[in-house]
Amino acid sequence: MRLHFLAASLASLLLTNAQLIHANDFLERRFVNAQGESMRYLLFIPNEYDKQKKYPLVLWLHGGGARGDSLKLILSWGDKQGPLFFARAGNQSAYPCFILAPQCPVGKFWSDPDSEKPRDEIRLVLEILDSIQKEFSVDAARLYVMGISMGGYGAWDIIARRPNTFAAAVPICGGGNPAKAASMKKTSIWAFHGDADNLVDVKESRRMIEAIKRAGGKPRYTEYQGVGHNAWERAFAEPDFLAWIFSQSRNQ
Repeated sequence: MRLHFLAASLASLLLTNAQLIHANDFLERRFVNAQGESMRYLLFIPNEYDKQKKYPLVLWLHGGGARGDSLKLILSWGDKQGPLFFARAGNQSAYPCFILAPQCPVGKFWSDPDSEKPRDEIRLVLEILDSIQKEFSVDAARLYVMGISMGGYGAWDIIARRPNTFAAAVPICGGGNPAKAASMKKTSIWAFHGDADNLVDVKESRRMIEAIKRAGGKPRYTEYQGVGHNAWERAFAEPDFLAWIFSQSRNQ
């Protein structure tokens, strides 16, 4: 397995007061299915939510350092990237959306690219997503998945296993199984990687992009020269990052 995506631990990172205010906007929840399996997750509901309207949803898959039993770890990067970025007041004003951020348990992974069966973790994520769509007024044509490092692998994996679910995927410094490229070709993809990444080889993203192109897809790919494993910092700063994501729809 190509599960070489260990990220730096986030345990020592503290939220600033401003970030704590944003963090309080996220609901802390636990999903339990009929079999008794459970997973904790954060949920952001758009301000002035109106059940008569349809809202897009961003599914965020965190990296290895945010695994655990404290949901605050998922928000530890601050509001320059990740869930808190999408929850910024200005971003919500322009692009009101749900933000779903499940937490992977310690020692577990979102995906195994080489396995025909999904890992229990990604299966539970999809069950949570289905439950949120039943509970709230979510636009099924505007579901977006993105992740970093371990979560980047998860983003590639989830669109391979549910090819007709997501309008767009943004895998950052991750990788997947190029043999499954045909199932991803209809999903709008913008992948990011740094060519100096010493935790996840940049070849992981390159081969996924090439495989999807060979399968007839038209993925977008941005590679940063001299950038290491923190390619997400540059990705979230791209001028058309939000506009591109929220312009994607499965109705196109």
